[in-house]
Amino acid sequence: MAPTSITTTSITLGETPRIRALLARADDALVLGHRLSEWTGRAPLLEEELALANIALDLIGQARALYTATGQDEDRLAYLRDAWQYRNALVMELPNGDFAFTISRLFLVSAASDRYWRAAMTATDPDLAAIAAKAEKETTYHLRHAAEWLIRLGDGTADSHRRTQAALDALWPYTGELFEPDGLGPEIARADWETTVAPVIARATLACPADGWMQSGGRRGRHTEHLGHLLAEMQVLPRTYPGATW
Repeated sequence: MAPTSITTTSITLGETPRIRALLARADDALVLGHRLSEWTGRAPLLEEELALANIALDLIGQARALYTATGQDEDRLAYLRDAWQYRNALVMELPNGDFAFTISRLFLVSAASDRYWRAAMTATDPDLAAIAAKAEKETTYHLRHAAEWLIRLGDGTADSHRRTQAALDALWPYTGELFEPDGLGPEIARADWETTVAPVIARATLACPADGWMQSGGRRGRHTEHLGHLLAEMQVLPRTYPGATW
């Protein structure tokens, strides 16, 4: 019997340390951007639906620039890699949950991203520095928007307070990966990040969860089951119709 031929659309990718570092940032932006886009048509307010959609577009734009900086085709990197080839932090791929969970995640992540991009504007890698000059302006808005909502939710009704505190408690163990050095951009100290998030959390009448054991693995391609489901939805068209163009 002749051997069965299996056709696959997945790609292989040689990762240098620089490419791996760029992919980590790009995958963070793409995956979180996709999660935020899932609120389209579902956000509690029309104004917030537009805001989340615009933040998602900012993040996807950052991902495109970072993918291009690797010297690879951005569409192939986004649509033809398998889950184990993605380098995003685990916090990005978690399901949206309720609105309090989405806002809490956006706040915690944006506080780290904002510090990273501010410092990366003086990076020795010219591509990273150029991307940072634009991304920093975007993440400044993302952080301000999420912080304002966190305060409204935490200092709002008893139910919104409870939901937001529960979201912070659930997300906190996933924040450790945000500070793993990538060897390309600046290293961001967790203590500096806490000086940003702690006052906002206090103003929201919430409590910072205690540091403890942190989840990890995303940077090395060990993901939750949620990423596979996300990629199946995001990649269905290019994998079903390889080489399709508009």
